[in-house]
Amino acid sequence: MRLSTRGRYAVMAMVDLAGEGVDKPVTLADIAARQDISLSYLEQLFAKLRRGGIVRSVRGPGGGYRLANPKDQIRIADIILAVDEPIRTTRCQTGSSMGCAKHNSRCMTHDLWEELGRQIHIYLSSVTLDDVVQKRVLGTSGAIPALEGMSTNSDAPQLASAAD
Repeated sequence: MRLSTRGRYAVMAMVDLAGEGVDKPVTLADIAARQDISLSYLEQLFAKLRRGGIVRSVRGPGGGYRLANPKDQIRIADIILAVDEPIRTTRCQTGSSMGCAKHNSRCMTHDLWEELGRQIHIYLSSVTLDDVVQKRVLGTSGAIPALEGMSTNSDAPQLASAAD
């Protein structure tokens, strides 16, 4: 999967904004300091997020940025797409008849990677800013402990043989 810093930083900054900017606008300088992201880079990202209708700017003293919609209505996929970050898992253009292999043919695993890209988009479309702020996303805190106690194939269910 190709997800550059542009998409990751936009999501980080938006989660910060969603967590901090409930009552008043948040400055990009504050987000930059908390998230260790360049202020000039954040300015570029927020210009795209504003054009994409994800945030609103507030001018004047005490100004900054606010969410354009409630945080439970802003999907992570919307943030990534607003900063022009495609989620690509194939070398060739998604949906194109032109392939990524020699002679413009599709490689043998093209459908596998294209479906993975769809699944990633579906997942990121199902997660909201509020889910991330409230820590309601799967991660190592939920999935891994259940698997840590399992050993290799010895814990797998055994199939009865035909002789049994």
